[in-house]
Amino acid sequence: MNHYNFISAVERFEHTISEIRQNAHALHDSVNQKYDTIHPYGLHLDMVVSSLYKYGSEVCVSEEDVLPLFFGAYYHDSIEDARLTYNDVFHLAQNIMTSPQAFMATEIVYALTNDKGRTRDERAGERYYKGIRETPYAPFVKLADRLANITYSFTHDDDCNFRMREVYSKEQAHFLSSISSSSQDPRLSIPKSMILAIDSLIHND
Repeated sequence: MNHYNFISAVERFEHTISEIRQNAHALHDSVNQKYDTIHPYGLHLDMVVSSLYKYGSEVCVSEEDVLPLFFGAYYHDSIEDARLTYNDVFHLAQNIMTSPQAFMATEIVYALTNDKGRTRDERAGERYYKGIRETPYAPFVKLADRLANITYSFTHDDDCNFRMREVYSKEQAHFLSSISSSSQDPRLSIPKSMILAIDSLIHND
């Protein structure tokens, strides 16, 4: 889709997207999840979704994929952090979109759910990244998640965010190679403009 058609579709679905946003915010509030220990977790979700408005047209191939894409982004941490199961997510999605759309949305969420592990590397190992590379729109949403986290860390000056700046900088090359698919399917692609935005933050350009 070109940017105009993508934004036009987003505007047509504005009411449903707003409903998805409110429900996702409420879900994370219900388990008292915070972002950086102080903010409502909805702050992070909104930062992730902001990349959809800016870059979504570069990966989205049809109007039918718009709602699954937004749902996947707003609910990307719902299994990992908000105690939902795969079936819980599917049923929520099915309430507001068709079954094929709900399946696509749920697969995005599932792909972005970390594996069980004691360390950061164990939770995000090769099996985890393989699932992302093979799931439509998961690489894009994962990159939007990373861009949101990096943007936050590089604009907040405290010990935790200084530490995460080093982590993200050190991980960048491996992270990009891990989510990059060799497929020609645009739904598995990641926009170069997003990578440049991250590089600019990391290198203070």
